[in-house]
Amino acid sequence: MKKGILVLGLLMVTLSCSEYQKLLKSEDTAPKYSAAEELYNEGKEEDSNKKLRKALRLLEQIEPQFRGKPQGERLVFILADTYYQLGDYFNSPFHFERFLQLYPNSQKAEEASYKAASCYFYRSPRFNLDQTDTHKAIEELQVYLNTYPDGEYTEEANNMATELRVKLEKKAYEIAKQYHHTEYYKAAIASFNNFIADYPGSPFREAAYYYRFDSAYRLAINSFEVLMEERLNNAKEQYKSYKKYYPEGEYVPQLEDSMSEIDKRLQNF
Repeated sequence: MKKGILVLGLLMVTLSCSEYQKLLKSEDTAPKYSAAEELYNEGKEEDSNKKLRKALRLLEQIEPQFRGKPQGERLVFILADTYYQLGDYFNSPFHFERFLQLYPNSQKAEEASYKAASCYFYRSPRFNLDQTDTHKAIEELQVYLNTYPDGEYTEEANNMATELRVKLEKKAYEIAKQYHHTEYYKAAIASFNNFIADYPGSPFREAAYYYRFDSAYRLAINSFEVLMEERLNNAKEQYKSYKKYYPEGEYVPQLEDSMSEIDKRLQNF
């Protein structure tokens, strides 16, 4: 009985594949349209990439033939969304953006705008790589938020934009920190100054204040004597900046130890 069920199942799959192949070769667009929409809907519901890929082949065949027709709007959208459901975040935004150009007043315009922007979010790489797609994602998400301030996807778009901004902050912070760790203290101080000015609400802000001070401190104590007094006083100013904003901060013990050394050295002048 089990063998019979298995054979029947294989036969149905074979027939299904055979019918699909015939459909691909057919010149009749109406059954292709129906099959494509059915496969797209089932693929989304069942999370089936196999059905979505089948839908995609049909959609790519017939979409040009429906341009300017009533079904064209629906076809352009589900073509873009099929790429999106398959995780193809390079082709999907192109098709969503084309949909928005062709049908700016569509009921699906908001969803298309959000999904096009989110494609760039998913393309955004790790913080230590090139961040072109990250900047593009923030830009596109902001366009969505400006266009639909109370939209269906506003919360998701805000969360994505925040995550991307933190990624850019982390990249800038890590570049400055790398200067510190490789003992390019002047470059580190300049980079931390820029970071603090550019990202006032960053979660890395306290650490940036600390490493800016530590860079100034290490630059001072490793200087020629003719430069040391001025640089020690500069480090002292950086200490005051940290204490102003973080009087009970995480790095206070390290700062106090370094300040003791700075005060001792300044007594020699």
